[in-house]
Amino acid sequence: MSRPSRLQRQVLSLYRELLRAGRGKPGAEARVRAEFRQHACLPRSDVLRIEYLYRRGRRQLQLLRSGHATAMGAFVRPRGPTEESSGTGAPGTQPDSGARPRNPLGIMESPETPPDGR
Repeated sequence: MSRPSRLQRQVLSLYRELLRAGRGKPGAEARVRAEFRQHACLPRSDVLRIEYLYRRGRRQLQLLRSGHATAMGAFVRPRGPTEESSGTGAPGTQPDSGARPRNPLGIMESPETPPDGR
């Protein structure tokens, strides 16, 4: 087996540092392991992607080391059988008809009111 490259050594070092920084913070160690397992199958030739993930990991390490981080979690949208088959997005939402532009604030406008508000 060949010697690990400099980038491989940096990634392994980052992994150890993240695990150490995550001790005592709920969910941190499991999240670190899951992230590294997810990207373990990247080919060695994909250097740009590996360097991007390395920089992202460094930023997360800084956040973990700061005194403000108390836990580490992931925001994951659960996927149910109805969401995958319907294709409309979140459950309980109506598909957009495209007749009027969507209002990002959710404020209801009366049909008589022109869009410019006069």
